[in-house]
Amino acid sequence: MRIARFSIDGNVAFGAVEGDGPDGLVLDIIKGIPYAEFELSGTKVPLSKVRLLPPVLPNKVVAIGRNYAEHAAELGNEVPDVPITFFKPTTSVIGSGDAIEYPSFSNELHHEAELAVVIGRMCREVPRERVKDVIFGYTCANDVTARDAQKREKQWARAKGFDTSCPLGPWVETDLDPSDLTIQATVNGEQRQLGRTSDMIRSIEDLVVHITEAMTLLPGDVILTGTPAGVGPLHVGDEVAVTIEGIGTLTNKVIKRG
Repeated sequence: MRIARFSIDGNVAFGAVEGDGPDGLVLDIIKGIPYAEFELSGTKVPLSKVRLLPPVLPNKVVAIGRNYAEHAAELGNEVPDVPITFFKPTTSVIGSGDAIEYPSFSNELHHEAELAVVIGRMCREVPRERVKDVIFGYTCANDVTARDAQKREKQWARAKGFDTSCPLGPWVETDLDPSDLTIQATVNGEQRQLGRTSDMIRSIEDLVVHITEAMTLLPGDVILTGTPAGVGPLHVGDEVAVTIEGIGTLTNKVIKRG
């Protein structure tokens, strides 16, 4: 099931995405919240009539660095012995169709297409065999990075945590095997990144176990699983799209911060 979060006439709701093709998609509004038992209301609205919002509002986004060997190599980095983890704040999260604001402190903004894992229940110290039980679903993500600030400042908080640096969407797919999916990024229609989730150094199970050894994850929290090779520059006016097999396409335009 594809679960979207959207606004219509000033109201925010979740809905199940039904149909095919951009003109045939409708939302069946959900009664309640999708992390618990819910019912479909039967009230349907065309997707074209709503504004898609970030599909979740995470308490935290836990991101993983250098989880694809070719990406680590392209930036001159070694594959780490243990997963590199960092946070992106909730204020960095935007949805499909929202604008990425080019930060004033950077001259080298990069796209990073990633598979995002959405957590469905509160969990801590999750054993490997229970990882699937705590996952709500998967969505597309773009770990937008101020590369020059990342190099200059060493600590990644500003480089990867600035406002609008975490596009998520367009919705969450709850019925998906994430082990071998095509993941790609285009800029203005030109392909920049193309990889497969099977190339991850550490699996989703590895990452959930590693993260929850240290912290409690809450419903709606997001794990970014790393990016394949091909990261590159974004400029004001560019349109960047992240497409993941079985999920859909997350699209955002880059604008100058006002």
